[in-house]
Amino acid sequence: MATLIRLWKPHGVLSQFTDAENRPTLKTLVKVRDVYPVGRLDRDSEGLLLLTDSGTLQSTISRPGSGFAKTYQVLVEGVPEATAIEQLVSGIELRDGTARALAARMIETPDLPARTVHPRAGRKCCWLEIDLDEGRNRQVRRMCAAIGVPVLRLVRTRIGPWTLTGLSTGSWRAETLHAPVSDPRHSSSPRRSSSPRPHDRPRGTRPSAPRQGKPRASRTPRGS
Repeated sequence: MATLIRLWKPHGVLSQFTDAENRPTLKTLVKVRDVYPVGRLDRDSEGLLLLTDSGTLQSTISRPGSGFAKTYQVLVEGVPEATAIEQLVSGIELRDGTARALAARMIETPDLPARTVHPRAGRKCCWLEIDLDEGRNRQVRRMCAAIGVPVLRLVRTRIGPWTLTGLSTGSWRAETLHAPVSDPRHSSSPRRSSSPRPHDRPRGTRPSAPRQGKPRASRTPRGS
């Protein structure tokens, strides 16, 4: 049995509980002992951050290729050509090796809390949605910069089956997991695609029935 917390991490908050420079940390948001972040979000990134008291769960979700894909909605400076978006999927050479998105697409402006950003004068902006199955340091930002569209705002909206649904900036909810979990969207190796695809089910909903031997998690709302 493990506790798992979904947190909407605000911009400007570190994905840790202590900081020698006294910058804002998770300590100001989550008043729960003995939970730790599952991966990280940069200080200047926002959105879904998972925390858990289970080292096994932490390792399972964080491991590249584990099947817990991550979705990011990204405001970029510039409007990339279709070929540039396709390059995100076919492969971008970064200093730590080739990086590939599972999928990438241009989207309409998402329904997110407003935040002021500052593009350069005369530059248009657009939103991209990018799915990854790994989480290297500042990977989305580096991939977008490589195709000529620097990131102005980055919001992670999904990790595996967990989303921001029901959360507001700075709020969190906890659930108790009684069995191992998996992402039903990626039960097998997904096909990489840069074209739009329908969601398997509405964001924030759970499968209609759990797999045999894997009971549902019981949700216990906590936090604010």
